[in-house]
Amino acid sequence: MLLNREGDSVPQVTFRIVAEVGEYDLSTADLFDHKTVVVFSVPGAFTCPHSPIQLLGYNEYAQVFRDNGVDDILCISVNDPFSLAAWARDEGADQVSFIPDVAGSFTRAMGMLVNLSERGMGYRSRRYSMLVKDGVIEKMFVEPEGFEAMPVVSNAEAMLNYINPKARKPERIAVQMQMWRAMLST
Repeated sequence: MLLNREGDSVPQVTFRIVAEVGEYDLSTADLFDHKTVVVFSVPGAFTCPHSPIQLLGYNEYAQVFRDNGVDDILCISVNDPFSLAAWARDEGADQVSFIPDVAGSFTRAMGMLVNLSERGMGYRSRRYSMLVKDGVIEKMFVEPEGFEAMPVVSNAEAMLNYINPKARKPERIAVQMQMWRAMLST
């Protein structure tokens, strides 16, 4: 059974961020206090074909989310910061902040850590999304079918429909191109 954390505070952890300006610590308080934040999690950078589809949806919907009161969009993944940065550059995802949960501390505390060692991936995150207001989880969408299935409940459209079902949605050109590439490769 999947853990539903709605109504709970986000786990208090510190992320180690590696950036061009050096390394620094970022706490969950830094990320969530006094803000409305959309978070989505993927099993890992470059986990094709579904993680890029999820990422590009949030990237394309970023302005619509901001227009509807969202301050930040975060992708939290049990990954190293270098892989996440390379993935962000490769996908052209400049509207999403990537948070490396290197040791899986946040993901474990969320109850979303899964063992994908049989797939050669070690411990990773379930695919999910959540809306966090001032550090409290208001809504969670957890994919029931695991990491290999198309994101149907944790995608940007589902999140926007929760926040404002009447919001005008952008054309999903990049996501459609990624889906087309995925179909050609199968």
